[in-house]
Amino acid sequence: MAKKVLGQIKLQIPAGKANPSPPVGPALGQRGVNIMEFCKAFNAATQNLGDVTVPVIITVYEDRSFTFITKTPPVSELIRKELKVEKGASNPGKEKIGKLTKEQLRKIAVIKLPDLNTKDIEKAMKIVAGSARSMGVETEL
Repeated sequence: MAKKVLGQIKLQIPAGKANPSPPVGPALGQRGVNIMEFCKAFNAATQNLGDVTVPVIITVYEDRSFTFITKTPPVSELIRKELKVEKGASNPGKEKIGKLTKEQLRKIAVIKLPDLNTKDIEKAMKIVAGSARSMGVETEL
């Protein structure tokens, strides 16, 4: 028989750097999950990803056990790393912080494809371009 799901927790944690401090500790503690067990499992699963933020969905079961699924880094973070900028434009309509080439868009779209609601690389590139425009980044599409 399947375990009864108590709830899901969505967090964004730097790869390989989960620790019991906020936001991880309080989010898992209120559900009764063993925090250190999660931190060890998450860090082991993401240690080879480098310096990126990893979205994670943690499913907590009634017996206080858990499973987790890691997602690909947010598009905005991939764009910032590609352009080597600290943050997006404060006024994206008027201010531009850089330009993404079609090859750079394709590279980001390929990384993000498993988590998008399309399997077509061209449509994925349009999704990435939309996120880029909202950050004040020009695109070649």
